[in-house]
Amino acid sequence: MSGALDGVRVIDFGQYIAGPLAAMLLADQGADIIRVEPPGGARFDTPANRTWNRGKRSIVLDLKQEEDLATARNLIESADVVVENFRTGVMDRLGLGSTEMLKANPRLVFCSMPGFASDDPRAGLPAWEGVVGAATRTYPISPETGRPVYTAIPISSCYAAFQSVVSIVMALVARERDGAGQRIEVPLFDATFAAIGSRALRIDGKLPGPRTGVTGRWSRQFQCKDGRWVQLVPGNLNFRPFVEAVGAGGWVEDEGTDGLIEQLFRGKTAQEWEEFAEQVRTEIAVCRTSDEWLDNPHARGSQMIVEVDDPQRGRLVLPGINVRMSATPGTIRAPAPQPDAHRAEILAELAAKNIIRPSGPGDVGARHAVPTTSAALRAALDGVRVLDLCIILAGPTCGRTLAEFGADVIKVDNPGRDPVSNHHDVNRGKRTMLLDLKAEEGLSVFWRLVADADVVVQNFRKGVAERLGVGYQDVKARRPDIVYASLNAFGQVGPWAGRPGHEQLAQAASGMQDRYGGARPVLQPFPVNDYGTGFMGAYAVALALLHRKRTGEGQHVDTALVYTASILQSQFLQRYEGKRWDEPRGQAALGSSPLHRAYQAGDGWLFLGAQPADLGRLAAAMGLSGLAGLPAPELERTLEQAFATRTVVEWAKRLAEAGIGSHRVVDDLAELMDDPWVVAHGLSISREVEGTGLVNTNGTAPRMSRTPAGPGRPAPRPGSDAASILRDVGLEGELDRLVQNKVLVLEGVSAG
Repeated sequence: MSGALDGVRVIDFGQYIAGPLAAMLLADQGADIIRVEPPGGARFDTPANRTWNRGKRSIVLDLKQEEDLATARNLIESADVVVENFRTGVMDRLGLGSTEMLKANPRLVFCSMPGFASDDPRAGLPAWEGVVGAATRTYPISPETGRPVYTAIPISSCYAAFQSVVSIVMALVARERDGAGQRIEVPLFDATFAAIGSRALRIDGKLPGPRTGVTGRWSRQFQCKDGRWVQLVPGNLNFRPFVEAVGAGGWVEDEGTDGLIEQLFRGKTAQEWEEFAEQVRTEIAVCRTSDEWLDNPHARGSQMIVEVDDPQRGRLVLPGINVRMSATPGTIRAPAPQPDAHRAEILAELAAKNIIRPSGPGDVGARHAVPTTSAALRAALDGVRVLDLCIILAGPTCGRTLAEFGADVIKVDNPGRDPVSNHHDVNRGKRTMLLDLKAEEGLSVFWRLVADADVVVQNFRKGVAERLGVGYQDVKARRPDIVYASLNAFGQVGPWAGRPGHEQLAQAASGMQDRYGGARPVLQPFPVNDYGTGFMGAYAVALALLHRKRTGEGQHVDTALVYTASILQSQFLQRYEGKRWDEPRGQAALGSSPLHRAYQAGDGWLFLGAQPADLGRLAAAMGLSGLAGLPAPELERTLEQAFATRTVVEWAKRLAEAGIGSHRVVDDLAELMDDPWVVAHGLSISREVEGTGLVNTNGTAPRMSRTPAGPGRPAPRPGSDAASILRDVGLEGELDRLVQNKVLVLEGVSAG
């Protein structure tokens, strides 16, 4: 068995986080990654490079030298994919830009991940993670302190990497059809809108309100007998048996019992509550530290946390592989190399022209082949049909993403689930039907749909699909070439595989809440595991479709919220001799260093993104002197005093003129979604929906030059497409009978 990307050669020019992480995700699935390092090594000196550069080969090239620049060009001309995350224009100035390289290699997929888009007025701004975070309301201002709250998790970089690998494999799928490559751009700023997701959803101008009722009172953290915290989510059918079992059945709806609930949880230790919840199958997780997650039996048992022998760090504990594939399993083929470790073999391959492997025009090994067709642009997944059985966020996001790349996605919802959660956010671009799969007639309709489907996506916890009779083996027996995707909280293997779970539990179990909250666990500003897992599910499906195009073979793919939580924390989630857990944490954090943090200006907050090499220009721009010699605490105090003397706009202008990154800390999601450039760019879209009103959602981030992705039509009323769906499979005459037998519901279920 081999990886889905075996034979795909990727040239990785990435620096910092987004580029190296994207290339790592490709390497995990079999791609041959040639990492081009600058002299002196990676620009971001972090132990996380030992994670992000695993499975790659390394060559050091000085792109300012003609000989090395020629080598880089030859590598690109021999490649299938290029990954880079420089500012717009850098690769063009080197003569390695997408336009020139696609002329030299028409089959090339060239993926760029700048901080801001090439046509964004901020394109020239040094867009460090914090600068982009400030621009996207990732650091909300606390109503208690009036200060922004910094999260150490690099959400923008990770989301750019997630959406880039989805787009790259979609481009490879399209290339299998006609032999042509294309350019992809996934800016960090744009990519972050996908993480914001439903938090920015507005209907008739109104943002979602705070949670109320049972969800608002019970879905939170509780301190336990041992002083530790647990996260409870009353999100499944077993919540009522849980409260009955602990003698709290009468408290569920009573708003005056908050104190009693808190007292109840102080009666057991955190671990005891987690074990008790597993017995009654409700949702509770201990709010662990990331260090504890590295040793957790499920983290190890699911192989989301693994160990390798690293030539630099020795025995290294690090995140495992996110996307699991039954026929083409990924693997960590080697630890991260030392810089230039593969120089001789890479240059020898180029000299011998062994990298250029002639083959048929649709094969991955073909180089420089003229595209086999001149067909007009169309979507990468044109002609692919998907059955989406998912609920809430992660699974439906997978289906939505497949729809954005052109698949015909049929959303099958349970008519007994009212409302359909997050419908306008995650079900746009799909067709919808409300079908009872527990009824024999409903299952018969499902099997007729399967006969014409290419992909099935479900996000039940392990075992539920099998009990319904729609598990992978059931579907495979009827459609051997099906691509079947399973997404859930804890995965398909390991001691917790059968547990129910949601976003909050993944954050609790993996250390996210502990890091962001400090003394008391706090949820991240966005549901990053849910949406991230949706993208990783779409990545898995795209990989499986690519493999199927070449072999005709289907397979089962899966991913999970805790897998994504581990990748999102990959900057910190390592253990080695001498490891220190010293990343920023808690609700008082403003940044990661004096040069990468929020400062209060005269009229608001500004995030500064600079490097030690910028200190001279920073001092000149701010009218200061001697910054280079100051210890960190004194440098921070000096900058705090200086920033307070001018407005945000004045400082941003001065710093931009000096070539230093900064951005006003945006705290209003409505303001962000109404920004004229954001609207014009399609990152915020407003459309009238019949029976609902004006619906405002985020748009699609990836830009693909030949097979554009797009949001599709607004989410229709739940169940309203049943007639057209049945017509497609020759069952239009069954509509009235199915409705009469309550197997199919056409109306009455609302959009949540």
